[in-house]
Amino acid sequence: MTNEKILVLDFGGQYNQLIARRVRECNVYSEVHPYTMTLEQIREMNPKGIIFTGGPNSVYDEASPRYSREIFSLGIPVMGICYGSQLIAYLEGGSVASAPVSEYGHTDIEVDDPEDLLMYGVSRHTVAWMSHTDYISVLPEGFHVTAHSEVCPVAAMACPERKIYATQFHPEVMHTPEGKTMLHNFVYRICGCKGEWKMDSFAADTIRALKEKIGSGIGVLASDNGSKGNLIVTATDDAVKAGAHAGKIIKEAAALVGGGGGGRPNMAQAGGKKAAGIPDALARAVDLAKGQLV
Repeated sequence: MTNEKILVLDFGGQYNQLIARRVRECNVYSEVHPYTMTLEQIREMNPKGIIFTGGPNSVYDEASPRYSREIFSLGIPVMGICYGSQLIAYLEGGSVASAPVSEYGHTDIEVDDPEDLLMYGVSRHTVAWMSHTDYISVLPEGFHVTAHSEVCPVAAMACPERKIYATQFHPEVMHTPEGKTMLHNFVYRICGCKGEWKMDSFAADTIRALKEKIGSGIGVLASDNGSKGNLIVTATDDAVKAGAHAGKIIKEAAALVGGGGGGRPNMAQAGGKKAAGIPDALARAVDLAKGQLV
């Protein structure tokens, strides 16, 4: 299995899983993790790129989710989307303020720098999906505007020397027709991915890895129906009798499948009644684990 992956750092955005899926559609594996993930954990993961998601907060509020500016010193390309773009501007010394005019929905966008790696191949006059009440009022030092709208002077910005890019709009949604081009540019032109990941081989590799790590007595079925995948774990009576072992089974399965939160693996057990031997607490833990392919 390829080690290439894009980390989606979640700041509370509703499209976090969709961003990861769009990356996977580029044949590059992607995982969603909360913004509380540490720098050391990111180093250990060694992603080819990092994407900051959107979120409902204002970056200038003290209680808003943020990240250490040190993340830009890892040498890993970063892309910010919506709140993520404002967070980049805020951390880098720019200014973010309440927008004089909020934008929501289809918005006409003018590309100012068609040679920008993120905007490469995108029409000079395009359409994007906006959803914001704050805006970047002052660019951080070293950045330049790559796109704007009628009322948003920084619809996209870039610092190519440091491989940091940002869009105020959402390239991951279908309402941004050329958004896939932008994400493809980030994954390949900016992050330098090769695109060797495939869903079908990933499922086979996951099942094989589960069997190697967990041992006999466990059956695993991973499926993908085009929207949401499912992981089914079956255990023999002997495996289910030990609650701790059952918990290990579930957690190993969740960790290996990856892809962020948003669901739990389906669990089944050959003996039927013995499935009740798995404590509910373990099932609840799966809700917090990376339990489903998206």
